Amino acid sequence: MAKQHLSRRHFVGTVATSALAFTVVPRHVLGGPGYQAPSDTLNVAAIGAGGMGASNMSRLTGENIVAICDVDWNRVDQSMRDRQGNIRESRVALKEAYEKAKRYDDFREMLDQQKDIDAVIVATPDHVHAAAANMAMKMGKHVYVQKPLTWSVYEARTLSKTAQETGVVTQMGNQGHSSDDARRINEWIQAGAIGPVRQVHVWTNRPIWPQGIPRPEATMEVPKKMNWDLWLGPAPRVPYHEAYCPFAWRGWIDYGTGALGDMGAHLVDHPYWALDLTYPTTIEATSSPFGMEQIGEGRNNRRPVSHPLASVVHYEFPAKGMLPPVYMTWYDGGLMPKRPHVLPEDVPLDRGGGVMFVGEKGILMHETYGGNPRLYPESLMEEYANTPQTYRRIEGGRGGHEMNWVNACKGTDEASSPLEYAARLTETMLLGVVALRTGPGVKIHYDADQMKVTNVAEANSYLHREYREGWSL
Repeated sequence: MAKQHLSRRHFVGTVATSALAFTVVPRHVLGGPGYQAPSDTLNVAAIGAGGMGASNMSRLTGENIVAICDVDWNRVDQSMRDRQGNIRESRVALKEAYEKAKRYDDFREMLDQQKDIDAVIVATPDHVHAAAANMAMKMGKHVYVQKPLTWSVYEARTLSKTAQETGVVTQMGNQGHSSDDARRINEWIQAGAIGPVRQVHVWTNRPIWPQGIPRPEATMEVPKKMNWDLWLGPAPRVPYHEAYCPFAWRGWIDYGTGALGDMGAHLVDHPYWALDLTYPTTIEATSSPFGMEQIGEGRNNRRPVSHPLASVVHYEFPAKGMLPPVYMTWYDGGLMPKRPHVLPEDVPLDRGGGVMFVGEKGILMHETYGGNPRLYPESLMEEYANTPQTYRRIEGGRGGHEMNWVNACKGTDEASSPLEYAARLTETMLLGVVALRTGPGVKIHYDADQMKVTNVAEANSYLHREYREGWSL
């Protein structure tokens, strides 16, 4: 908690001690059933209050939402309403909380001026995550950062270091990490249900937004109630165009991390956690063309501005202790792995996405939209039906991911996906983006200790970015 919050508790505790000799009255009697004392309520702020930020914050209306920050208040208002323009039933409490909170356009001003903030949810586009989260942590605020944690490898390392130095409570917004399914996958893999795993396939139908397209040549008027300069944040300044936002920013290199950044935090998370993977030693990628921008005369004077429409990325992970090396392949844009021979013919591969662990005894499959994880051959499901639960379940599962963080901030729980873990997962995902930008047919070799690609000097320029003035970490 922030120092102000702790001192308030200390004061209340001191007064209560002197009164204890006279009588003890249970808190629920004083405040009614379910009463939560003000000293047990977290003061939360949102950076990115619409879209996914509104979804996150709607789960925290039992806390004290003291401030909200956004650069597009049209988007915030839209997030409160259904397609007919009515206030969504599920957002009534959030709307009321937002109306009481102080509003800001610039998170830097919010964090500097409002001293009662204990914790911050960061739900901006990817390119602003690191700047917002790093500043908040350095000011002693607990942070919940939407996935992917950062836009670049360098940013992931920086946030991990800041979290360690400040000791604040952190969480990445990959809700599936708190699911019962994720824990069941870990238990099956670590119980040897499919034997040693040396190969993993991960796929998604994303992108479901435009990619592989050139930068728009036309310019457009910035919408009212939107601050375009603040939306750009650390990214290079370009004229506003509706092609960039909302949501479509994921496909543009300056702002998003493509399908791999979007869904890898959910899907790559499963093998990364279950197999206790470290950083990859080599990464190789191929793809459809990037969307290009002409920066001079001739074909060679072009640069990529939007991610490919489809890609395949190969990762090699080293052996770890008794665990064998792992070869993991990522597919997006509708590309999929080969159908395994042990999968029954009447069981389809979910085109929406999934994860397939390939072991010596069989496979474990978990589909993005297809329900519970399954073992094949099907005889393994019966054999391992009673595998002991060795991983603690999170209250509310994936739907309790935000409250898990809140409770960790209050000291009554442990964060499910803290930056200690999430930064390593994010760095691994983003190395796939680095390999894509390096080019097809090139296997890059990565020295994680040095945070350096050792065989292709050019690739190191994709680990970091130049920030606009006022936005560096």
